[in-house]
Amino acid sequence: MAFVQFYESWLEKLKELVQQLRATREKEEHEEEGEEEIIEKVMLHHQDYYRAKSEAAEKDALNVFLSPWATTLERSLHWITGWRPTTAFHLIYTESSLLFESHIIDILQGLRTGDLGDLSPSQFRRVSELQCDTVKEENAITEELSEWQDSASEMMGLHPEINEKIDGLICIVNKADDLRLRTLQSVVGLLSPQQAIEFLMASAELLLGIRGCGLNHDRSRHRV
Repeated sequence: MAFVQFYESWLEKLKELVQQLRATREKEEHEEEGEEEIIEKVMLHHQDYYRAKSEAAEKDALNVFLSPWATTLERSLHWITGWRPTTAFHLIYTESSLLFESHIIDILQGLRTGDLGDLSPSQFRRVSELQCDTVKEENAITEELSEWQDSASEMMGLHPEINEKIDGLICIVNKADDLRLRTLQSVVGLLSPQQAIEFLMASAELLLGIRGCGLNHDRSRHRV
């Protein structure tokens, strides 16, 4: 319950940070120092989430694996208690495509917009390389979880190995969260401050949007 309460307050703070990101993006004169400050605040906010989640997993790994803080919609989209790291790349490509189409005339005239629709060939190459590395890590962790689940027969009864097995699950959840955070950090590191702000806004709005839809769905289901 402690982590459920933490998550609710964490989401409220995330909403505030989205407003700050939006205000920074909409300033007519972009100050790199101010942009980097809000980016750091958002990244620290994500670090706080994974730190608190790791502490919760140490206390009750099975409960964390069930993700009681999430809606049924969120859980249906989960990969090992959270978003799939490669979602970040799909988000970048989607946002880049939409912004490119909206600024295509300016871009064809040689004007630089500086946003996610204006990613350089070098940035695209580095994003693609990072995506490939992330897919490999995702697959390795998925395989590790599969092996852990295959060992379920060893957990029958009150065997002394049960605590060791639970420790293995904690390790898998922490690896998944570490990959999520590292992916977020790496993607932001590949982008300019303006692009990073747009990416962090899009990722937060996606998370909050799915959360809102999930809450509405669960409330309507309970009314039936």
